[in-house]
Amino acid sequence: MAETTGTGLPKGFRSAGQGWPELHRIPHPPRRLPLLGDVLGADRRRPVQDSMRFARELGPVFRRRAFGKEFVFVWGARLVADLADEARFAKHVGLGVANLRPVAGDGLFTAYNHEPNWQLAHDVLAPGFGREAMEGYHGMMLAVAGRLTDHWDRQLAAGRTVDAPGDMTRLTLETIARTGFGHDFGSFERDRPHPFVTAMVGTLSHAQRLNSVPGPLAPLLLRAATRRNAADMAYLDRTVDALVAARRRDGGGEGDLLDRMLATAHPVTGEKLSAENVRRQVITFLVAGHETTSGALSFALYYLARHPEVAARARAEVDRVWGDTCRPRYDQVAKLRYVRRVLDESLRLWPTAPAFAREARQDTVLAGEHPMRRGAWALVLTPMLHREPEVWGEDAERFDPDRFDAAAVRARPPHTFKPFGTGARACIGRQFALHEATLVLGLLLRRYDLRIDPAYRLTVAERLTLMPEGLRLRLERRRPQSAPGAARDEAGASAARRAQGSVTAPGRGAAGSHPQPPGDSPEAAAQCPVHGAAVPVTAPEASGSGGRCPVRRAGD
Repeated sequence: MAETTGTGLPKGFRSAGQGWPELHRIPHPPRRLPLLGDVLGADRRRPVQDSMRFARELGPVFRRRAFGKEFVFVWGARLVADLADEARFAKHVGLGVANLRPVAGDGLFTAYNHEPNWQLAHDVLAPGFGREAMEGYHGMMLAVAGRLTDHWDRQLAAGRTVDAPGDMTRLTLETIARTGFGHDFGSFERDRPHPFVTAMVGTLSHAQRLNSVPGPLAPLLLRAATRRNAADMAYLDRTVDALVAARRRDGGGEGDLLDRMLATAHPVTGEKLSAENVRRQVITFLVAGHETTSGALSFALYYLARHPEVAARARAEVDRVWGDTCRPRYDQVAKLRYVRRVLDESLRLWPTAPAFAREARQDTVLAGEHPMRRGAWALVLTPMLHREPEVWGEDAERFDPDRFDAAAVRARPPHTFKPFGTGARACIGRQFALHEATLVLGLLLRRYDLRIDPAYRLTVAERLTLMPEGLRLRLERRRPQSAPGAARDEAGASAARRAQGSVTAPGRGAAGSHPQPPGDSPEAAAQCPVHGAAVPVTAPEASGSGGRCPVRRAGD
């Protein structure tokens, strides 16, 4: 008998057959086999894309069975809008998410609804994603982006293409580590991914494999994989424990997410997060805070390289809005409305978190058609919701950022664009991710022309999240732009050089600064990436960058 939760609902996996009284009315793939279910022709390596294929054949609600486990998928806009009703439905921690609980426990993403640490952590950490906090993160995001462009400049100088998904993963890991926890993984100084990334990918891949293996046979079939997964989880735990221990020894940081986790009490109850839950939350943020954003950036770069006319329009907006400023301000990022549309359209076609599950709070009827018992759940297949012809048109597979201009957004029904989930349990860091991704796309667009091998065909890898596979880009450095103010900046820079002599590149100092790359001259280290003018060293930025252009090489 299944263990029950504090809400009286069974805990852990529940086959859909237990909660849908009229399950027989929901179509399933042909050639279903006894015991095995719908395994003929199934693609275990790409279950999301496999389910998308069946969705096109079977319609807006369908079911699949594997080894006795029944899953109901929903993607029709009317059905999803009903599931978004918070009064009748709540988040369901489905099988794939539950498989991450050994490492993430009751962190924000993997907590069951009845577990008190979810509400406690949410209330304590939500101010960490408010406007004031986000403005504080902006400078650190710029500093990490500077390390990315340094790396890409070196690849360009060597005549090499760049590994877009790999580099976006380095970027987003360093960004969340710096802004949230004051830590530097040194990702851009490594030839291979940081061991944290390797361990993280291992745990995500293992969780996905567990979805497609019969439960009783998993210990036998996945014996070696289980040992590797245990080692990966142990590494994640050790890394985070060391990070937290260092913060405790230092007596606190600068009010980042980790400080909030360690020191902030709930404003009403006065309760604080336990040491174990702090570890779970840090792992959750490090994994979720970079894995999905790196995928979103990678897909956006793919579409920009594939559609040069879109890239040209986005680049023109960056040049117009940012001008020749080396350090775009926080408020200037939100003004890149077309760049944001590019990002949204990329997330529409390939939402990197491709599904979310909802369960009934009480007995109900979904969209007036399908009875559901209390605790019954359905999996929303987001890539298909985002391709619903009634909402997005018959050309829904076509990449078109203008689907997200203001008039088009207002004309669409609600609950039809859900890349961050829905309701109270939607992604707490979505504004952080969108700001980071828009900023980075703007910086890259104004610095490079992006080229892609015409023979490349998009292949989507799945490890619970989605990522373009094998995507390499060829870069071409843009010519300096004669934006307004460029001549004035150059004149001021020349005067500064005459007064102070040559500018030297910084060595490795505080977190976020980094060594002068091999082959870069001190003069180059002081060059602004927008128009090539040196930044006057006599007028340091208020953030303490020492006058160096922060997109190139400055710390915060």
